[in-house]
Amino acid sequence: MNTAADDAPVDSGTEETIVSAADKDRALQELREEIGDCQRCKLCRGRTNIVFGEGSSHARLMFIGEGPGRDEDLQARPFVGEAGKLLTRLIEKMGMKREEVYIANIVKCRPPNNRDPEEDEISSCRPFVERQAQIISPDVIMSLGRVSAQSILGMNMPIGKLRGNFFSFNDIPLMPTYHPAYLLRNPKDKWLVWADAQKALSKLKNRG
Repeated sequence: MNTAADDAPVDSGTEETIVSAADKDRALQELREEIGDCQRCKLCRGRTNIVFGEGSSHARLMFIGEGPGRDEDLQARPFVGEAGKLLTRLIEKMGMKREEVYIANIVKCRPPNNRDPEEDEISSCRPFVERQAQIISPDVIMSLGRVSAQSILGMNMPIGKLRGNFFSFNDIPLMPTYHPAYLLRNPKDKWLVWADAQKALSKLKNRG
Protein backbone atom coordinates (compact mmCIF):
# COMPACT_ATOMS: atom_id res chain seq x y z
CA MET A 1 0.00 0.00 0.00
CA ASN A 2 1.47 3.32 -1.01
CA THR A 3 1.26 6.25 1.37
CA ALA A 4 1.67 10.01 1.30
CA ALA A 5 5.35 9.20 1.61
CA ASP A 6 5.20 8.55 -2.15
CA ASP A 7 5.67 12.25 -2.67
CA ALA A 8 8.15 12.87 0.14
CA PRO A 9 11.31 14.21 -1.54
CA VAL A 10 14.81 13.54 -0.31
CA ASP A 11 17.16 16.28 -1.48
CA SER A 12 20.55 14.84 -2.37
CA GLY A 13 21.97 18.13 -3.63
CA THR A 14 23.31 16.51 -6.77
CA GLU A 15 23.95 18.09 -10.13
CA GLU A 16 22.24 17.72 -13.49
CA THR A 17 21.61 14.27 -14.91
CA ILE A 18 24.28 12.71 -17.11
CA VAL A 19 22.61 11.18 -20.16
CA SER A 20 24.83 9.06 -22.42
CA ALA A 21 26.15 5.63 -21.41
CA ALA A 22 29.71 6.68 -22.24
CA ASP A 23 29.39 9.76 -20.05
CA LYS A 24 28.00 7.64 -17.22
CA ASP A 25 30.85 5.14 -17.45
CA ARG A 26 33.35 7.98 -17.43
CA ALA A 27 31.66 9.74 -14.53
CA LEU A 28 31.63 6.58 -12.41
CA GLN A 29 35.31 6.00 -13.13
CA GLU A 30 36.10 9.59 -12.17
CA LEU A 31 34.11 9.17 -8.96
CA ARG A 32 36.06 6.03 -8.08
CA GLU A 33 39.30 7.92 -8.70
CA GLU A 34 38.05 10.75 -6.49
CA ILE A 35 37.42 8.29 -3.65
CA GLY A 36 40.98 7.02 -4.08
CA ASP A 37 42.48 5.27 -1.05
CA CYS A 38 39.80 6.81 1.12
CA GLN A 39 40.75 7.86 4.65
CA ARG A 40 37.62 9.92 5.34
CA CYS A 41 36.40 7.82 8.30
CA LYS A 42 37.69 5.19 10.71
CA LEU A 43 36.44 2.29 8.59
CA CYS A 44 39.56 2.69 6.47
CA ARG A 45 41.65 1.24 9.30
CA GLY A 46 40.18 -2.25 9.12
CA ARG A 47 39.25 -2.72 5.50
CA THR A 48 40.96 -4.88 2.91
CA ASN A 49 39.32 -3.24 -0.10
CA ILE A 50 36.99 -0.39 -0.94
CA VAL A 51 33.75 -1.83 -2.33
CA PHE A 52 32.69 0.85 -4.79
CA GLY A 53 29.72 -0.85 -6.44
CA GLU A 54 29.14 -2.68 -9.69
CA GLY A 55 26.72 -3.18 -12.52
CA SER A 56 25.39 -1.33 -15.51
CA SER A 57 25.95 2.43 -15.59
CA HIS A 58 22.63 2.77 -17.41
CA ALA A 59 20.69 0.39 -15.14
CA ARG A 60 16.98 1.02 -14.75
CA LEU A 61 17.05 -0.60 -11.29
CA MET A 62 19.56 0.16 -8.53
CA PHE A 63 19.98 -1.59 -5.18
CA ILE A 64 21.56 0.18 -2.20
CA GLY A 65 22.54 -2.03 0.73
CA GLU A 66 24.14 -1.23 4.08
CA GLY A 67 27.82 -2.17 4.18
CA PRO A 68 30.25 -4.77 2.81
CA GLY A 69 30.71 -8.03 4.69
CA ARG A 70 33.77 -10.28 4.88
CA ASP A 71 33.42 -11.74 1.39
CA GLU A 72 32.73 -8.35 -0.14
CA ASP A 73 35.73 -6.82 1.62
CA LEU A 74 37.99 -9.56 0.28
CA GLN A 75 36.69 -9.44 -3.29
CA ALA A 76 36.01 -5.68 -3.55
CA ARG A 77 32.53 -6.49 -4.90
CA PRO A 78 29.12 -5.90 -3.30
CA PHE A 79 26.81 -8.75 -2.32
CA VAL A 80 28.95 -11.77 -3.17
CA GLY A 81 28.36 -13.81 0.00
CA GLU A 82 25.26 -15.83 0.91
CA ALA A 83 23.13 -12.68 1.09
CA GLY A 84 24.44 -11.74 -2.32
CA LYS A 85 23.43 -15.08 -3.78
CA LEU A 86 19.92 -14.48 -2.47
CA LEU A 87 19.89 -10.99 -4.00
CA THR A 88 21.03 -12.42 -7.34
CA ARG A 89 18.17 -14.93 -7.25
CA LEU A 90 15.73 -12.10 -6.57
CA ILE A 91 17.08 -10.11 -9.52
CA GLU A 92 16.73 -13.14 -11.78
CA LYS A 93 13.21 -13.78 -10.51
CA MET A 94 12.43 -10.19 -11.49
CA GLY A 95 13.41 -11.10 -15.05
CA MET A 96 16.80 -9.38 -15.12
CA LYS A 97 20.44 -10.33 -14.99
CA ARG A 98 22.67 -9.12 -12.18
CA GLU A 99 24.89 -7.26 -14.64
CA GLU A 100 21.86 -5.30 -15.88
CA VAL A 101 21.23 -3.62 -12.51
CA TYR A 102 23.56 -1.54 -10.32
CA ILE A 103 24.44 -2.56 -6.76
CA ALA A 104 26.08 -0.38 -4.11
CA ASN A 105 26.10 0.17 -0.34
CA ILE A 106 25.69 3.24 1.84
CA VAL A 107 29.26 2.71 3.10
CA LYS A 108 32.04 1.36 0.94
CA CYS A 109 34.26 -0.19 3.64
CA ARG A 110 33.43 -3.11 5.91
CA PRO A 111 32.37 -2.17 9.46
CA PRO A 112 34.23 -4.22 12.11
CA ASN A 113 32.50 -7.49 13.01
CA ASN A 114 29.77 -6.65 10.50
CA ARG A 115 28.21 -4.11 12.87
CA ASP A 116 25.86 -1.44 11.54
CA PRO A 117 27.60 1.56 9.98
CA GLU A 118 27.74 4.52 12.36
CA GLU A 119 26.40 7.97 11.61
CA ASP A 120 29.77 9.59 10.93
CA GLU A 121 30.74 6.73 8.60
CA ILE A 122 27.49 7.05 6.68
CA SER A 123 27.94 10.82 6.43
CA SER A 124 31.44 10.37 5.01
CA CYS A 125 30.19 8.03 2.27
CA ARG A 126 26.81 9.64 1.58
CA PRO A 127 28.04 12.10 -1.09
CA PHE A 128 29.50 9.23 -3.09
CA VAL A 129 26.35 7.11 -2.92
CA GLU A 130 24.25 10.12 -3.90
CA ARG A 131 26.58 10.80 -6.81
CA GLN A 132 26.35 7.17 -7.98
CA ALA A 133 22.55 7.39 -7.99
CA GLN A 134 22.67 10.72 -9.80
CA ILE A 135 25.05 9.43 -12.47
CA ILE A 136 23.15 6.19 -13.09
CA SER A 137 19.74 7.87 -12.79
CA PRO A 138 17.80 4.61 -12.51
CA ASP A 139 14.04 4.48 -12.89
CA VAL A 140 13.69 2.78 -9.48
CA ILE A 141 15.91 2.24 -6.43
CA MET A 142 15.39 -0.54 -3.91
CA SER A 143 17.11 0.08 -0.58
CA LEU A 144 18.04 -3.08 1.32
CA GLY A 145 17.70 -3.08 5.09
CA ARG A 146 16.82 -0.73 7.90
CA VAL A 147 20.09 1.20 7.99
CA SER A 148 20.06 1.84 4.25
CA ALA A 149 16.47 3.07 4.21
CA GLN A 150 16.78 5.22 7.32
CA SER A 151 20.03 6.76 6.11
CA ILE A 152 18.78 7.58 2.63
CA LEU A 153 15.41 8.89 3.75
CA GLY A 154 16.47 10.57 6.98
CA MET A 155 13.67 8.75 8.82
CA ASN A 156 13.87 6.76 12.03
CA MET A 157 10.95 4.45 11.27
CA PRO A 158 11.30 0.65 11.51
CA ILE A 159 11.96 -1.09 8.21
CA GLY A 160 8.71 -3.00 8.70
CA LYS A 161 6.82 0.28 8.38
CA LEU A 162 8.98 1.70 5.58
CA ARG A 163 8.97 -1.35 3.32
CA GLY A 164 6.24 -1.72 0.74
CA ASN A 165 5.89 2.05 0.26
CA PHE A 166 7.45 4.25 -2.40
CA PHE A 167 9.42 7.33 -1.41
CA SER A 168 11.26 9.83 -3.59
CA PHE A 169 15.05 10.10 -3.58
CA ASN A 170 16.21 12.96 -5.78
CA ASP A 171 13.06 12.45 -7.89
CA ILE A 172 13.78 8.71 -8.23
CA PRO A 173 11.13 6.34 -6.79
CA LEU A 174 12.67 4.41 -3.90
CA MET A 175 11.26 1.21 -2.43
CA PRO A 176 12.70 0.11 0.94
CA THR A 177 12.68 -3.61 1.64
CA TYR A 178 14.35 -6.13 3.93
CA HIS A 179 18.04 -6.92 3.56
CA PRO A 180 18.86 -10.35 2.08
CA ALA A 181 20.86 -11.16 5.23
CA TYR A 182 17.66 -10.72 7.24
CA LEU A 183 15.92 -13.16 4.92
CA LEU A 184 18.62 -15.77 5.56
CA ARG A 185 17.62 -15.59 9.23
CA ASN A 186 13.89 -15.16 8.57
CA PRO A 187 13.05 -17.02 5.35
CA LYS A 188 9.32 -16.79 6.12
CA ASP A 189 9.49 -13.10 5.13
CA LYS A 190 10.79 -13.71 1.61
CA TRP A 191 7.29 -13.22 0.26
CA LEU A 192 7.29 -9.65 1.60
CA VAL A 193 10.44 -8.81 -0.37
CA TRP A 194 8.94 -10.40 -3.46
CA ALA A 195 5.83 -8.25 -2.98
CA ASP A 196 8.07 -5.17 -2.79
CA ALA A 197 9.97 -6.31 -5.87
CA GLN A 198 6.71 -6.70 -7.80
CA LYS A 199 5.80 -3.11 -6.93
CA ALA A 200 9.22 -2.02 -8.18
CA LEU A 201 8.64 -3.95 -11.42
CA SER A 202 5.27 -2.27 -11.90
CA LYS A 203 6.89 1.12 -11.40
CA LEU A 204 9.57 0.23 -13.95
CA LYS A 205 6.89 -0.67 -16.49
CA ASN A 206 5.05 2.58 -15.84
CA ARG A 207 8.24 4.59 -16.31
CA GLY A 208 9.45 3.02 -19.45
